[in-house]
Amino acid sequence: MTTMLTIPASATPTEMPAETRRKVTDLFTRDEIKMLTARSDAMGFLAVGFAWGVIALSFAAMAWASTQPLVVALPVFLLGMVLLAGRQLALAILMHDASHGTLFKTKWLNDVFTDWVCARPIWNDLKKYRAHHFIHHTKTGQPEDTDLSLVAPFPTTRASLRRKLLRDVSGLTGIKFFVGRFLMDAGYIKWTVANDIVKLPQAGRTPLDVLRTLAGNVWPTALVNGLLFFVLWAAGHPWLYALWVLAYMTPFSLFVRIRSLAEHACTEKTTDMFRNTRTTRAGLLARATVAPINVNFHIEHHVMASVPWFRLPQMHRLLRERGALPPAPGYLEVLRLVSSAPRVN
Repeated sequence: MTTMLTIPASATPTEMPAETRRKVTDLFTRDEIKMLTARSDAMGFLAVGFAWGVIALSFAAMAWASTQPLVVALPVFLLGMVLLAGRQLALAILMHDASHGTLFKTKWLNDVFTDWVCARPIWNDLKKYRAHHFIHHTKTGQPEDTDLSLVAPFPTTRASLRRKLLRDVSGLTGIKFFVGRFLMDAGYIKWTVANDIVKLPQAGRTPLDVLRTLAGNVWPTALVNGLLFFVLWAAGHPWLYALWVLAYMTPFSLFVRIRSLAEHACTEKTTDMFRNTRTTRAGLLARATVAPINVNFHIEHHVMASVPWFRLPQMHRLLRERGALPPAPGYLEVLRLVSSAPRVN
C-alpha cells in the first residue's frame, strides 16, 4: 500500500510538486489497516435500508401533503424533493462503494444486489461504472482521468458557476443527462458519468441493431422503475413517480455537481492522492444532500479505497491526529474557491 509520485524531468515547480512517497504502513499499523478495511453485510444493509426508508417516508409525506392547504403542502413538497434527490445521490454512492467491493462483505451483494437495488433505479450500471471508475482512481488528476472533465473548467467566475447551478435546478442538466444516457445505451456514444462525448463507430449498424442494443441496456432500469411505479400505484399515488423523475432531473443534478467539485476541483496537479483530492466538512444539511454515506471523506477514500463507508470517519480522525491531513473546508468554502476566477471584461 504505497502512494508513489513520479514526476517527469520537464515538469516545472508550478505544474507539479517535488516527488512524494507515502506509505500507508507509515501512517497505520497493520492491525489498524486490518480493522479499517473490515467489511460488514449488516452495515451494507443498514445503508441501503436507510436510503430507501427515507425515500419511502418522503413519498408518504408528499402523499399526505397533497390533501393539505397550499401553505402546508408547498414546504413539504419542496423538502420531499430535496430528500428524494439526496437519497438518489445516496444510491449512487452506494453503487460507488459496491464497485470497490466495500459496501458488503459478500461479493454477490456487492455485484448483483446493489446493481438492482441502487444502480438501476437511477439509470446506472454497476459493471460499467466500475470499469469507468477504476481508471479515475489509477489516473486521478491526470489526462487519462475519466472524471477530469467534471472539474477541468474550474476555477471559473461566480457568474459562470451561477449559470451552471441554474441549469441544474431548472432541469436543463437533467434533460442533457437523459439524452446522453439514451445515446449511450443505444450504442452511439461511449458510456461515461463525466462530460466527455466519444462517438462510437456506426458502420454496418442497422436500426434493428440499435433497437437491440438499446433494449439490452435499458430493460433492467425500465423493470426496476416500473416496479417502483407499480408500488406507488398500488398505494394509491401513482403520480408520485413523476416527482421521483423530477427530483432526479433537478436537485439531484445540483447535488452531483457540488459533490464532484468538492472532491477534486481546484486541487493540485499531482498523482499524490493527499493533494489531488479533497475531504470536505459536512454537517447535517450536507449529509442529507451533497455528502451522503460519508462520501465527503474523499482523501481517505483515495488513500485506501478498501475502507468501507462506516469506517471513513475513524480513518479521518487517525490521519488528523497524526498530522497527515489539514483541516477540511466546508462546502460553501469550496464553492467560493471554484468560483474565484476573475471576471474577464
